[in-house]
Amino acid sequence: MDARARWIATTLVGGPLVVASYVYGALVPPPEGTSGLWGGVPDAWKPAYTLNMLLAAAGFFAFAQHLLRADPARARARIAGRELGFGALAPLVGAIVFPSALWLPLTYAMLATPSRALWLAILACLATVGVAALGVLAFVARMEPHPGRASRALAIAGAVPFALQTAVLDAIVWPLVFPLDG
Repeated sequence: MDARARWIATTLVGGPLVVASYVYGALVPPPEGTSGLWGGVPDAWKPAYTLNMLLAAAGFFAFAQHLLRADPARARARIAGRELGFGALAPLVGAIVFPSALWLPLTYAMLATPSRALWLAILACLATVGVAALGVLAFVARMEPHPGRASRALAIAGAVPFALQTAVLDAIVWPLVFPLDG
């Protein structure tokens, strides 16, 4: 399987798992409701947070269209002194979609029966997704040759809110304001 096929397969398997976790979460909410998912995010922040969630979701498709147009045999990105090929994308996307599919079930479990192990699993998921999203942003921004300036601009414009959501709001802000007992 070539690099593009691995990236597409990872996206097509992992993406629906993320959606399924949210559908399950909507159909089987915890007894106390879904408001606990916000943790301690202040009400005043929720509109901006929600807007960025929507931009991040759209952003995934914005950078995906760019990657679909790239030539996987030639696409390279120099990141942190290393040259990465298109083959780096499947592991990066896997590190986004698979932990993302675990976040909601883990958080529901944490709300029902808090434990240090669950909290650490949630933090590991969020950190993994955030770091991988930064990797995708860097790859998209640095990829050469790229399939066109407009496509690249759209991809970067999509990858920025995606990385902001996952690496900053989810992996740093949300855990800092999540009310832990004890």
